[in-house]
Amino acid sequence: MGRLIILLAVIVGLLWFLHWFRRTPPHQVAAVLRKVLLWGGIGLVMLAALSGRLNPIFAALAAAVPVLMRLLHLMRMLPMLQQVLRALGLGGLVPPPGTTGGPGGTAGAGRGSSIRTRYLDMTLEHDSGRMDGRVREGPFAGRALSELELPQLLRMLELYQESDPRSASVLVAYLDREHGDAWRDAAGAGVGDDAHAGAAAQAGHAMGRDEALAILGLGPDADAEAIRAAHRRLMQKFHPDRGGSDYLAARINAAKALLLGD
Repeated sequence: MGRLIILLAVIVGLLWFLHWFRRTPPHQVAAVLRKVLLWGGIGLVMLAALSGRLNPIFAALAAAVPVLMRLLHLMRMLPMLQQVLRALGLGGLVPPPGTTGGPGGTAGAGRGSSIRTRYLDMTLEHDSGRMDGRVREGPFAGRALSELELPQLLRMLELYQESDPRSASVLVAYLDREHGDAWRDAAGAGVGDDAHAGAAAQAGHAMGRDEALAILGLGPDADAEAIRAAHRRLMQKFHPDRGGSDYLAARINAAKALLLGD
């Protein structure tokens, strides 16, 4: 009976972890996992020290170092191997990032989408759910958002709120996705909400077919099935309940509606 209870507890814990993992933004998952690994490692070392088993752990770590070094070397060689395969005419086995492929011209199993505003060129990575962007004009023009510190991003947000609500809304979505609640604590409650809501209400306004395809990460020959699949994949990553934003969800929905004629 005791083993059955432990097994049930493990299964329940695993299901809870999977549910939490799917609904939590990537940056929060990474932060929690780092803390778990850190404190788990400290606890393991303390337990080993108290039980007199510290020497075997050090021996195992010493044996693992050469293996890790070889893995790192192989990872560095991976781009070279891809180039060799393509030079031999076997590039189809390893498609380069960002190329199109599959039915309807989907972008490499949903590699990425793009959203352009007056100030920003944003990219959405379908596989990881990560957002990044490049500043088109104004302060920090030409730089990636991931290169900027939070105070710099907040200065940009003040400008965008006054001059371009769409850019402000996209930047708010980026801050929510990549910085969690920390940026709102630094900027003050309610910052960005008005611009976000205003741009979300106009999410489908003046959208063209090319822009809709870029948002869904599709090629010009995408069929209805590919459009629905891309929409479903994006909503799984960028729905507001999963760390996305109302604005991004509205843009994705508007792109699907335009392409399908809904």
